[in-house]
Amino acid sequence: MPPSPTGPPDPRSDAPEARTSPDSRDPHLHAVILAGGIGSRFWPASTPDRPKQLLPLASARPLIRDTVDRALGLVPERRLHLLAGAHLTAPLAAALEEGGDSGAPPSFWVEPRARGTGPVLTWAAHRIARDDPDGVMISLHSDHAIEPESAFRTTVARAVALARHDDLLLTVAIPPDRPETGYGYLRPGDSIPGEPGAPAAWKVGSFVEKPDRETAQAYLERGYLWNSGIFVWRARRFLAEVRLHAPEIAEHLPLLDRGEEERFFERVPHISVDEAVLERSGRVAAVEAGFRWDDVGTWDALARTRRGDGGGNVVEGRGSVVTGRRNVVWAEEGSVVLFGVDDLVVVRSGETTLVTHRDRAGELKSLLEALPPGLRDPSRRDGG
Repeated sequence: MPPSPTGPPDPRSDAPEARTSPDSRDPHLHAVILAGGIGSRFWPASTPDRPKQLLPLASARPLIRDTVDRALGLVPERRLHLLAGAHLTAPLAAALEEGGDSGAPPSFWVEPRARGTGPVLTWAAHRIARDDPDGVMISLHSDHAIEPESAFRTTVARAVALARHDDLLLTVAIPPDRPETGYGYLRPGDSIPGEPGAPAAWKVGSFVEKPDRETAQAYLERGYLWNSGIFVWRARRFLAEVRLHAPEIAEHLPLLDRGEEERFFERVPHISVDEAVLERSGRVAAVEAGFRWDDVGTWDALARTRRGDGGGNVVEGRGSVVTGRRNVVWAEEGSVVLFGVDDLVVVRSGETTLVTHRDRAGELKSLLEALPPGLRDPSRRDGG
């Protein structure tokens, strides 16, 4: 079993007033959650059969449970859909039962093949526009840590208004607090006027990919922001921008028009929505987040999402750190004891123990590529 985590307050704590209003006030608001992926940077606890969104990495509950409850502060269950492969629907459904209320679960829109965020969000927008021509689509990731939720709702409401009235494609921008090399950045362009007290918004001047540390520091000094990957747009406008700027996807849209979804996923190339649409369109804007955000991308993130001891050590499960500082320990079975070491990540899951330095935690994908199959996936050990 995973550790019994402690950490930020239950994200549902400020949700009740929000649950009653979106259903009646905005019948054209829809939300999708990108719930696929394996989260290989959380190996060995995260595997293809148990991706990181099933782990309690930001609170006492699985990330997907936190994300769904956050989305239900925006839309009712019937307009909330999880996008994932067929092999993940059962484990995701089981995770959603943990700590859930008695409401109807959100539906799954099953991706026939993994093709990246460009095709899958095009497919989702096509479904929404088909059923609701006035639909506004909110796209969320299943692995973000966000609080407080009230500020999240305020930020999304500003994005929805701009998407609806100014016909823009919106992303939520995060003011950076460190020179992070694992995130994409955006350069704010011209400011977009708003009501007094509304979250700031700009047209996006440009997007830039993950930088090295020196470049990230320069971005910090020049006022660049992180691109959170939280998107809001009118579904029909997004499809129009796909047709204008993403020919590699647009040429396959007739398949969706004819209901041939599997053939669409067979033929469309793998491409991100940033590369296919956002970096090419002139209708992209950003709203500044008024909430704390982390994409929980590596084991090192637990030092930000969890409460540490006096030495900055974060320990989940049965573990102890003696005369050590700034360590991250995750123990699902047995015990882990660290003595006289600093800045390590130690993960014990199943038959595997990982030990690495915190500043190398983001490189686990390259580690997995170098490991023999029997070590990378214990289920293949007999044949590996």
